[in-house]
This record gives sequence, structure tokens and C-alpha cells, in this order.
Amino acid sequence: MSSIIKVNDLSKCFRDLIAVDGLSFSVEEGDVYGFLGQNGAGKSTTIRMLLTLIEPTDGEIEIFGMNLRSHRKEILRKVGAVIERPDLYKYLTAFENISLFAKMSGIKITRKQLLEHLDQVGLAERAYSKVKTYSLGMKQRLGIAVALVNNPQLVILDEPTNGLDPQGIADVRNLILHLSKNQKRTVFVSSHLLSEIELIANRMLIIDRGKKIVEGNVEELFNTAEMLVELETINPDKTLDVIKDSSWKKYFSKQQHETIILKMDKKDIPSFNHFLVTNNVDVLSIKPVHSLENYFLSLTSANQHVEAFTN
Repeated sequence: MSSIIKVNDLSKCFRDLIAVDGLSFSVEEGDVYGFLGQNGAGKSTTIRMLLTLIEPTDGEIEIFGMNLRSHRKEILRKVGAVIERPDLYKYLTAFENISLFAKMSGIKITRKQLLEHLDQVGLAERAYSKVKTYSLGMKQRLGIAVALVNNPQLVILDEPTNGLDPQGIADVRNLILHLSKNQKRTVFVSSHLLSEIELIANRMLIIDRGKKIVEGNVEELFNTAEMLVELETINPDKTLDVIKDSSWKKYFSKQQHETIILKMDKKDIPSFNHFLVTNNVDVLSIKPVHSLENYFLSLTSANQHVEAFTN
């Protein structure tokens, strides 16, 4: 499997602000690659550099095995992108919008093919409705349809579910999975929601303040054998004594105020709960937390926007 994107030691400075700081990562062909970080972490700045909208301060970018600086036009012909909210003409219909963008890009495409693009994003029935009548989710899907007009090998989506209601989020999520599984496209998608990336991505990168924190396969990073389990009881000190006098003591991690934290496989939680009840422990709650999420939050605990990751 070949690399579609290779980023090496990428940096971007705006006067005294370091927006991206020595970032390196790779995206393989066929990936749904999750690019995760809080608002202001450097995601959009990185994406703008990938699309040559801004120049890097330092570092190198290769896409499709070619240097982005020297092969810009050749690379961008194979890329489709939606940056934040799609730029659409609200007084035109969806069909008129996609047709206009195709003409502006110099793409020769038939009416039937344009309608097929709208159909694959679920907008065929509203092809001739004006965009001003669309919901945010429909506008987002239309933006993705426009990005697919040139039949790109790589699709880059910057916060595609931002501001959408639950149905809109689900629609965009299913569309991304369709692009990957059914159309075999490589998708690079940024988000500040850990839960969304977990559902769609096979590989992911977390950044904070422009720096890479962790990168890897989602299945490995979300290993259910590495779950942190937060236990709340009426009497935590007594409960801890009960746990330490049993075979469950090997799972104990620490006591944090009134909460007992254990590390175990998710499938062991029902047995653990049964043990507690059998030993007359009054359980208030047992809450599994991804160790990756806990790790990320611990690294960014000083950031006032960290609660976005718990949505």
C-alpha cells in the first residue's frame, strides 16, 4: 500500500505564534485518516498548507509521491476538499452550483454525471431546489459533491460535521464511509470530536498546540483491553478494601478523590459489577473511559476548551 500524503517536520509561524510545530505524519492509500485536535490546535492551518492556500514556514509535503511545491497543479487535480463551511451560491439550485463549479474548474462532465454526483450524496431529489432552502447538513453534503466533481483520489474534509444536528452528523459520517468503502477513495478528515473519529477512521493523529501527541491505528489506540473504569460508590474507602482483598486488586490503578479507577478489558465490567453487588457494595456508577481519551485530556488539562473532547 503506497503513501498518499507524507508530511515531514512541517511548521507554520504567524509572527510570534507557532501554529504548527514540527509535524510529521503519513496517510496511506485507502485510509480514512482522522486528524484530531481541539479548536486552535493547528488542524485547519495544516490543511491549508496541504492545499497550498498558505506557505509552510518549514518542512516538506509530498502528495501522491510528488513534492507539493514543484508539482502543485498536478497534485491538486487529484484532490477534492471542503474547508470548514462549503462556499455555495445560495440563490442557485444544487445542480446549478455543481455545474458552475465544474465549469470554473475546466472539467468536462455531462448532465447525467452531475446528477449522479448529487445522487451519491443523497441530494438527487433536491437537485433543483435552491440552496437557501437546504439544511446545514444538506449544504455540507452538497459541498462534498462539489469536491468530488473532479473524481479525486484524495478527499480532504475540514470539520465536516461542525455545527450539524445529530441527523446531519450521521449523514456526513455515512457519506465518508461510502467514499472509502464503496468508492475506494482516501479520505483525510479533521475533527475535534474523538467519538466521531472513532466511528469512521482506521488511522488517526492527535495534535495539540501544533504538535503531534500520538498517531496510529484506531483499533490499537482504542484497545478495549486498556479501558479505564471509573467506579463511584457510597463508601469508596470500604470498597477499595474489598477490591484489594480479592483477585480484582490487579486491576486497581488509583483512587482519585471519591472515584476508584481500575484498568481492565471492557468485557470484564459485568463480572466486576456482579462481584461488587455480591459483596454488598452500593454502586453509584461504573463508567468506562477510553485510555486514549484520558491520556489526551491529561495532556491538555490546562486548556479551557478541553471539554469539547467529551461530547
